[in-house]
Amino acid sequence: MPLAVKAVLLDLDGTLLDTVLDLHAAANGMLADLGRPPVAVEDIRAYVGRGIPNLVKRVLAGHLEAADDPTPPPAEALASFRKHYAHFNGRATRPFPGVMEGLEALKAMHLPMGVITNKAKDFTLPLIARTGLAPYFDVTVAGDMLPKPKPDPMPLVWACGRLGVSPADTLMVGDSVHDFKAGRAAGCYVFLVPYGYNEGQDVRTLAADAIVGSLLEAAQRLSS
Repeated sequence: MPLAVKAVLLDLDGTLLDTVLDLHAAANGMLADLGRPPVAVEDIRAYVGRGIPNLVKRVLAGHLEAADDPTPPPAEALASFRKHYAHFNGRATRPFPGVMEGLEALKAMHLPMGVITNKAKDFTLPLIARTGLAPYFDVTVAGDMLPKPKPDPMPLVWACGRLGVSPADTLMVGDSVHDFKAGRAAGCYVFLVPYGYNEGQDVRTLAADAIVGSLLEAAQRLSS
């Protein structure tokens, strides 16, 4: 039976857009500035998910657990990454298969949509503009716009308020445990895609309302 919702919130990196090549280029630019060897693209794919400061910490340490350390990354490294990412942001990024079709299907259902990302605002807004996604969204919440990012529910609840809907009538579509935890804590329905950046965890082990192969499949499971 189709799921009835009044709005859809979407994660950005790993759900809508494959941004790993741009992030990889920025990471290796930073490492070159620091006189360190480059990192593999598959390592970057595993490290994405908790915003740029944590990505930088993981790249420098060479493991996922570095994000659990509350110490901020070295200022020189963070500034270097941001400089390189500002240059590469959006250059090699592409929507995942089914994303544009899914957005069109959701638009045709007259469902308001929002982006909820842990990426900083200065990179988020140019990225969704450069990739042609901006016209689909009624609200965008970047990782540095509110006191708490995902997995805290605050960005989702705030976005629902801006859209004039209850979280209980809203679907969150993401690719990671952070999207799952944020969606559940906010009281939203949660669909997860298995192809994104999930920090080495298989999202199919999470008790989401559905695992969908694409955003188009997610749209096909809804009734507005």
